[in-house]
Amino acid sequence: MTHTWWSRRRVSRRGLIVTGAFAAGARLLGKPSATDPVPASPVPLSSAGQSHAVPLRALPTTLTLGEHTVSTWTYNGMLPGPMISATAGGVVRAPLVNGLPDPTTVHWHGIQIAHRMDGAPGYSQQATPAGGRFDYAFRVPDPGTYFYHSHVGTQADRGLYGPLVVHDPREPLSYDVEFTVLLDDWLDGILGTPDEVLTKLNASNDHDDTLRSTLLGGVTAEVRHPLYLVNGRAPETPATFTAQPGRRARFRVINAAADTAFRVALGGHRLTVTHADGFAVKPVTVDTFLIGMGERYDFLVRLDDGVFPLVALAEGKGARAFALVRTASGTAPASDVQPSQLDGQLLAYRDLRPRRADNLPSPSRTVLVELGMRESGNEWTLNDRLAGDPYRLQVDRGETVRVVLDNLSPMWHPMHLHGHTFQVHVPGGRGPRKDTVNVKPRERVEFDVQAVNPGEWMFHCHNLYHQEQGMMGVLGYGPQAGVTVTGTGMGHH
Repeated sequence: MTHTWWSRRRVSRRGLIVTGAFAAGARLLGKPSATDPVPASPVPLSSAGQSHAVPLRALPTTLTLGEHTVSTWTYNGMLPGPMISATAGGVVRAPLVNGLPDPTTVHWHGIQIAHRMDGAPGYSQQATPAGGRFDYAFRVPDPGTYFYHSHVGTQADRGLYGPLVVHDPREPLSYDVEFTVLLDDWLDGILGTPDEVLTKLNASNDHDDTLRSTLLGGVTAEVRHPLYLVNGRAPETPATFTAQPGRRARFRVINAAADTAFRVALGGHRLTVTHADGFAVKPVTVDTFLIGMGERYDFLVRLDDGVFPLVALAEGKGARAFALVRTASGTAPASDVQPSQLDGQLLAYRDLRPRRADNLPSPSRTVLVELGMRESGNEWTLNDRLAGDPYRLQVDRGETVRVVLDNLSPMWHPMHLHGHTFQVHVPGGRGPRKDTVNVKPRERVEFDVQAVNPGEWMFHCHNLYHQEQGMMGVLGYGPQAGVTVTGTGMGHH
């Protein structure tokens, strides 16, 4: 019998099938060929969460991505960069060695981190110069799914990103295997460099009206990327996640893209969402979810028997990232397969409820932040201010503030706050704890943030091109006394 993703024939369950290359807790050991699909092995739960130092070497690299060979920048010559795993309460040590021709940093996205380790150039540290070194070492307070990426210019639209998974020493979920899924859009070496693309955007006030999505309220993006990737693999050479049928699998999905929201579904399966941006939610079962740049979702699924498409539609772009989930031999579905789940029940923020212990105190005041676009069409603002003279939301240590994001611009924005998590308000009460939230045009989104981590913290749109075109502000503690830059990253060669 031919095994396809709609097949239901049972096969023997003799334990985990480990055929590995990249999954949670695993590292790529070599560069795969351009034609072979990359199997992804489950990480044994007994070994999850062991922390250790992981050097990050930022290097020029040549990659084969499907039909394209490109010159780009990566960590350790890998795409994505190496898996970094730790246990909540533990310490991550990741010395950065900069082998690039330009300065760089590493930002630890979603971690409530010590300010000097945040990797925000001009706010928490100076960028590490070419040939320099900076030793990142920080405690990870909360379990969850996170990632790391450069925060210098448009470098994050190259290959400078990787997964960071913080395991719970008292994990309440029951599952057999877990996989980490990094979604990305790719243009470097195909449309030029990201800097060249930004220059073109800055020279125009037009937006591509063909890039549209009802789910995102209109125009979805600045760039139609030529490739969309899962774990560094193009649809014609897909990553493959392998386990035995009947196993309960945890998927950790990270959107590391610069300019693309993805609608994610697994053919033949419903998804039980358990975490949003690292924090647990009351489990909710859906067919599909929309994940903006910088967001992360974890879901559980009981794997059926066959070969199933894991599809991430590039929302509004008429393209997709694609991978396979294999529990049996058989014919894989084509990369253009359209699982019915993509048009099924869609996750919404209002569906997500936090654990009671994660609720923040009631706010003492409310602050309005307007998301805007200047008449130029290529300048994006917070309260009509650009990143060169940023809007600063002043807080006092210990207080809880309600922030109202009012999107007056014609595009959606995934807004990300460094160094903190916030609690989104949804109809009927308190919603999930997150660090990144999507705000559609003409929409207001409210969240509460508790000021418990002093410093000057970036607050910006996680559309990389909007960020570089000005949509960057600051959450700062106390009266502004100028930015103190700590940790130059210099002096080690």
